[in-house]
Amino acid sequence: MTKTWNVYLSGEIHTDWRDTIRANAEALDLPVVFSGPVTDHGSSDDCGVDILGAESDPFWHDHKGAKVNAIRTRTLIADADVVVVRFGEKYRQWNAAFDAGFAAATGTPLIVMHSEEHRHALKEVDAAALAVASTPEQVAKVLAYVITG
Repeated sequence: MTKTWNVYLSGEIHTDWRDTIRANAEALDLPVVFSGPVTDHGSSDDCGVDILGAESDPFWHDHKGAKVNAIRTRTLIADADVVVVRFGEKYRQWNAAFDAGFAAATGTPLIVMHSEEHRHALKEVDAAALAVASTPEQVAKVLAYVITG
């Protein structure tokens, strides 16, 4: 029986990098199940107040959402065999850095993906990763190698 790998895809939500990794994994017939955060920005930002009630102070609005999202994030990272964290070009992804740190702290293997431009800024994150890639295709190839040898 072949192990099914759980891979958590964290990070920027404005490009199709997750779809590219999924498509490559499927083309390589890898036994992988992917998970990740809620990628609808508005839903993610507002989940706390939508479910638990409005907040007039923006701090508490964000605090509620962050905690509700953390239930999903922490659970799925804890269950993951590998965590992939993508740092994009457009926004600073503080949550992605936190996810990378959480994965590293829990001993979950970490693959980081970002452009050369962010190499210096992410040097500590890169140092915690077991692989640093620049494209989704490279991530899929790392997964293929790890899974199939």
